[in-house]
Amino acid sequence: MRDMAAEFKIVEEADKPLAMHPKKFALWIFIVSVFMIFAALTSAYIVRQSDGNWLVFDLPNSFWITSAIILISSGTMHWAYLAAKRDNLEATKIAISITTVLGAAFLVGQYIAWGDLVKRNVYFVGNPSGSFVYVLSGLHGLHIVGGVIFLLIVLTATFRFRVHSKNLAQIEMCATYWHFLDALWLYLFVFLLLNR
Repeated sequence: MRDMAAEFKIVEEADKPLAMHPKKFALWIFIVSVFMIFAALTSAYIVRQSDGNWLVFDLPNSFWITSAIILISSGTMHWAYLAAKRDNLEATKIAISITTVLGAAFLVGQYIAWGDLVKRNVYFVGNPSGSFVYVLSGLHGLHIVGGVIFLLIVLTATFRFRVHSKNLAQIEMCATYWHFLDALWLYLFVFLLLNR
């Protein structure tokens, strides 16, 4: 009897498996895939630039302004998350609203930047250096549109009292995506500044 009891004690409890919210996991897969697309595009940029026939031009000043806007919006997004964590729903609504407006302002700034490029005779069709700037900023802008839609969904959920300290998954995902978009734009902007 004692031998059987000893045998049962030897059996160890299984370790708890690592768990992640399925939607958060899907978001991280999406983020990695988006990162890989931009890594491929910036690699293609460098390869094509080395082939020659490359038009060198100054980036629009609007890119500096949009970079500042998206940095500030990352701060307001973090403010929204912290406010939700503390159940300060009024501050959460204000912070998400400001982040959404800043996201829209970023898109307007990018559109103005495209207008500046056209004034400098840099077009989407023509020299590949201009084409790459349009593709990189345009594809990033498309992801910002998705981010603004996500912000509006989270804002609506906040007004319906579905975002609070006991239900943070949605705002955490939104904050993660928004900070990723911020970091991605800064990477692209610095890349374009250093590789003209």
